[in-house]
Amino acid sequence: MTRSTLTTPRAALAIRRSDDLKVPIRLGEEVRAALDDGRPVVALETNVTANGLPGPRRVAAGLECERRVRASGAVPASLAVLDGTVVVGLVQHEHERLAEGARKIGSRELAATVASRGSGATTISAAMAVAELTGIDVVASAGLGGVHRDYGDTMDVSADLHQLARSRVVVVSAGVKSVLDIARTLEFLETRGVPVIGYRCDDFPAFLCRSSGLPNPQRIDDPQVLADAIRLHRTLPGTGSVLVTHPIAVDDALDEQEVGAAIERALVRAAAEGVRGAAVTNFLTREVAAATVGRSSVANEAVVLQVAAVGAEVAAALAVTPPRQAR
Repeated sequence: MTRSTLTTPRAALAIRRSDDLKVPIRLGEEVRAALDDGRPVVALETNVTANGLPGPRRVAAGLECERRVRASGAVPASLAVLDGTVVVGLVQHEHERLAEGARKIGSRELAATVASRGSGATTISAAMAVAELTGIDVVASAGLGGVHRDYGDTMDVSADLHQLARSRVVVVSAGVKSVLDIARTLEFLETRGVPVIGYRCDDFPAFLCRSSGLPNPQRIDDPQVLADAIRLHRTLPGTGSVLVTHPIAVDDALDEQEVGAAIERALVRAAAEGVRGAAVTNFLTREVAAATVGRSSVANEAVVLQVAAVGAEVAAALAVTPPRQAR
């Protein structure tokens, strides 16, 4: 009997054990100490500050997010991949590096970026994966991805939604952008069994608008009741993440009717100009920004900062040890 070719040196290299490989992670000292002590930590995705804000505001917004997390009782952990290492807790010069122009990294790009020693800013899906890997309970991000309006033609659904069903973390956000199909997004989350809980709000928010016109499936006002609901959800078999929504402040929000009208005009223009597929969402976003004469950019930064603080509040509630129940 001939010896299997799998015993040759070349084949042995090809089947190297996957458990020999580990994701290289660098925890910031503040984050490491908080995790070791069981203190609340909030993971902050960095794509929105690195790519979603005007250049001069990027570093300041990232640092202000961290300040607001601390002021609300938690430790911030801004996430990125730098030269093949997952960094959990950026320092200022690393924020500055991302602000110079960072590649967008979702959960599907995470492993390849690390393996090729690349760099980039994390989206919500990547932040969820890293948070779960490092034992961080809460991810805060202003706007969640969703089902795109032309889903019937493109099957375009954000990786954020799939990652919510895979990971076991808490995502705090101000809903999804009005340019997406919010009704289908909520249907998708229901189908995947992802709880959507409005924290002190009845309506599902639409990122820069306080309401999407659709209700949150559930509402909880008390942070400790919210923490208990999250803990109980995690005891159920096969469950993933919990989505907690909180709207942008009244003074910073854009008017729902104004944004809706801008989107309708943009849809007509997109059809006339032959804009299709994945390009439609970016086209609509640019048109809304133009229609609001830059006010959308101001609101974008405001909601990023506000959600960071709410995420810290949720993380702090989760860090409180619940009282033992009498039997």
